[in-house]
Amino acid sequence: MRVNPDELSLKDKVVFINRVAKVVKGGKRFNFCALVVVGDGQGWVGIGKGKAAEVPVAIAKAVEQAKKNLVHVALTSGTIAHEVHGLFGAEHVLLKPAKKGTGIIAGGAVRAVVEVVGVHNVIAKTLGRGNPFNVVRATLNGLCQLRNAEDVLKLRRGAVSDAQNRVSA
Repeated sequence: MRVNPDELSLKDKVVFINRVAKVVKGGKRFNFCALVVVGDGQGWVGIGKGKAAEVPVAIAKAVEQAKKNLVHVALTSGTIAHEVHGLFGAEHVLLKPAKKGTGIIAGGAVRAVVEVVGVHNVIAKTLGRGNPFNVVRATLNGLCQLRNAEDVLKLRRGAVSDAQNRVSA
């Protein structure tokens, strides 16, 4: 589903800024790499990475890329509907729903993603080295696996009608 990012009131959050150096003839040339997540707090979230010689330019590039990569996440009354495991590379992120009032119990990169997506009560555990780029991608992978009750019913009804059609044919 495509959405116009200008129609949403997006908030951005800088997850990680990395200074990288290129060794050249005259010494070292420094650049910056920024990892940013954007979201509207209502289920839309996107991640972006930007590189530039200055930090503000790198952040601006990352925000623009994140707006191009928006995805929708199914939320259930301030939390997630069920437990999910997000995987990316060697990172593994476990997200579990929590009761109202629990808050966000998660590490830095996971916390940034779930805050901008609009989750208020969740328990998360990062299993792996903790590379912020991979943790963010694994978290997004897990959130994209979420299904609400209506989606599951549609899938099941479709599967039941397909099975009935095969039996009657």
